[in-house]
Amino acid sequence: EVQLVESGGGLVQAGGSLRVSCAASGLSVDDYAIGWFRQAPGKEREGVSCISLSDGSTFYADSVKGRFTISTDNAKNTVYLQMNNLKPEDTAVYYCAARGFSHCAGFRESYFGSWGQGTQVTVSS
Repeated sequence: EVQLVESGGGLVQAGGSLRVSCAASGLSVDDYAIGWFRQAPGKEREGVSCISLSDGSTFYADSVKGRFTISTDNAKNTVYLQMNNLKPEDTAVYYCAARGFSHCAGFRESYFGSWGQGTQVTVSS
């Protein structure tokens, strides 16, 4: 069974940085991709970024390109999302999710079958 646990959320001022982490267990790094999604109050959940655990290829939503960086430490089975130059509109609950396919092609929520509990990120103006 795949289990995902997020950590690292918090409150930060606009322009600041945060790093959220996703600790994964029960999966093979050769067969999975990990995605980060977020859901703001009153809005639908949206995809933010994705990384292939096998080859490190990445995908970013246009709204975070140049500001967010996804990375993985396969030895620790942990995926990180480094968020810089944060904006108030980045405020959301951030979720990591696992996809039983080794690449991020076709990055959409329905392709991800295992989800963490989420971590709150709040950016004040």
